[in-house]
Amino acid sequence: MRIKKELEQRILVIDGAMGTMIQRHKLEEADYRGEQFKNWHTDVKGNNDMLCITQPDIIVGIHKQYLEAGADIIETNTFSSTTIAMADYDMQAYAYELNVAAATCARRAVEEFAAEHKDSGPKFVAGAIGPLNKTLSLSPDVNNPGFRAVTFDEVVVAYKEQIKGLVDGGVDVLLIETIFDTLNAKAAIFAAKEFFRENNIAELPIMISGTITDASGRTLSGQTLEAFYTSIKHAEPLSVGLNCALGAAEMRSHIEELSQIASCYTSAYPNAGLPNAMGEYDEAPHQTAHFIEEWAAQGFVNIVGGCCGTTPDHIKHIADHVRKIAPRKKPNIATSIASV
Repeated sequence: MRIKKELEQRILVIDGAMGTMIQRHKLEEADYRGEQFKNWHTDVKGNNDMLCITQPDIIVGIHKQYLEAGADIIETNTFSSTTIAMADYDMQAYAYELNVAAATCARRAVEEFAAEHKDSGPKFVAGAIGPLNKTLSLSPDVNNPGFRAVTFDEVVVAYKEQIKGLVDGGVDVLLIETIFDTLNAKAAIFAAKEFFRENNIAELPIMISGTITDASGRTLSGQTLEAFYTSIKHAEPLSVGLNCALGAAEMRSHIEELSQIASCYTSAYPNAGLPNAMGEYDEAPHQTAHFIEEWAAQGFVNIVGGCCGTTPDHIKHIADHVRKIAPRKKPNIATSIASV
């Protein structure tokens, strides 16, 4: 697989925040609706994923800005494109269409960029699979800790439909990201494996990225980083990493730990620092790039980029800073353990 060959040779750069860039367009309710959903019965402003259908040129344009900045991997705009998440807008029936449209937008951006930059090298589309707005490990009812708002089988069905749309739309890899509940991620992994098996097609590589929520060094559902990795390594992912919740300064120790225990490639795309009192991100591109350059120089990472608050300027600085640094070499974990 071409992406594996590239990872052996260099550090790859993944894109930055989609939501941050969409906000710059200052879209109103009518813009979200477009013609297809002009008379939709609920408000849809804020449903960024549906813009892949109603405003595809905007999404393609954002993807191309990240490609111009130096991104090697762009993520589809599908963070919430499941029947479960789309229930907030009563748009469950459009989940498959949303994923196909998003993958088509990303693929179009890559093709247009390649036509304009003949010597740009390979670019990859990652099908973004978000964590859902319902969790399998925690109860939403403080008075009933055994209650769950959704079942494992329901989550698998939702993710399988999303994966079908992403694959039909032409993604190169699947990216299960922003994981705060590992059981949700395991459902996504199961859905992916079952989808490829049932359809008798070759599996796409799977990238997995978790979220350490605070200084405790644990996921929201209570797992340490080592426990998280142990829980998902059976998937034999292309990469495992961390994104969101933390800025690069707070994420460093966790990335260092992950680089030592993961037998696959590692990824890291932090936020642009921590949010200020207004919920905005103030970390400048050169500051984010400085942190990530140090991680790369220490041999911690294979894939780097940005999450909330990051922009094409952040990605350009990151790409420039890691371009000449050798990628992390995957450790031989079995040999390391045997020698202890």
